[in-house]
Amino acid sequence: MLYYTQILFVKPGQETVFHSFEDQVLPLLERYNGELIYRIRPSESSVIATTLGYPYEIHLVTFKARADFEAYRDDPERKRHLALKDQSIDRVLLIEGAAL
Repeated sequence: MLYYTQILFVKPGQETVFHSFEDQVLPLLERYNGELIYRIRPSESSVIATTLGYPYEIHLVTFKARADFEAYRDDPERKRHLALKDQSIDRVLLIEGAAL
């Protein structure tokens, strides 16, 4: 089992576009043995220290194998919505890990 943490920084004023992107692509996770474990929208006051700035959302997603993650990433239906991602997301920090 692999775990992916995404720290998402959304461009100011593009939150609605970001939500549209998420509404289209998150349901596709199940198709590829993926599960959204956490979707967190932290307040600035919940961040104790940062050198990266304040994220808009943090996601923790799990996949059974890297191939499942790659198939989700490359899904043609997901790719059709990447313009929404490009319009709304400033940057993403993606961390891959495993449970210990």
